[in-house]
Order: sequence, then structure tokens, then C-alpha cells
Amino acid sequence: MTSFFTLFAQGQGAPAGPNPMNQILFFGLLFAAMWFLMIAPQRKKQKQHDAMLKALGNGDEVVTSGGIFGTIVSVKEDRFIVRVADNTKLEVGKSFVSTVLKKADK
Repeated sequence: MTSFFTLFAQGQGAPAGPNPMNQILFFGLLFAAMWFLMIAPQRKKQKQHDAMLKALGNGDEVVTSGGIFGTIVSVKEDRFIVRVADNTKLEVGKSFVSTVLKKADK
């Protein structure tokens, strides 16, 4: 009887490991979820910010990411010249403008 159990145990073989396709599918679904929850909304927000920067012009009131309020006096290729007080102008990089308070009447 013991020889029967020994033969039966040897005939079973090693248990199979996890299927590699399941692992690939899991990581694929994980990446897709991260894309739709994190990356895609950030790209949409960046496109809206770029469109806002392209639409800015002289006379627009803006707020910088540092919290400085001012009015755009001049537009250069990569920066704005912003008047923050009488006789006080700052050069601000375009990407640092975070909000438009009021568009100039054109």
C-alpha cells in the first residue's frame, strides 16, 4: 500500500506557478488606472494653462504663483513685464503667471 502512495505522490509533479499573462494583465491594468486618474488630468490642466498664457496681453491683471498681483505692461517672448505699483515693474517668466483676474477691454 505504501508503494502505491509513493507512486501516486511522484506522479503528481510540482505545482504550477502563477501564470505570467495574469501578471502582465495586472500591471497593464494598474498602469491604465494610473494614467486615467493622475496623468491625463494633469496634462489637461497644463494645456488649459498654456492656452491661458497665449491669450494674455497688455492691460490684463494677473496673479503670479508667488502671490504678486499686477498688470501686464509688455509681453516678451518668454516673459511678461508686470506693473505692481506706481513706478515699479517686474519681469516675470510666463510660466509663473497662475491666474488672470481681469482681461483688458480691447
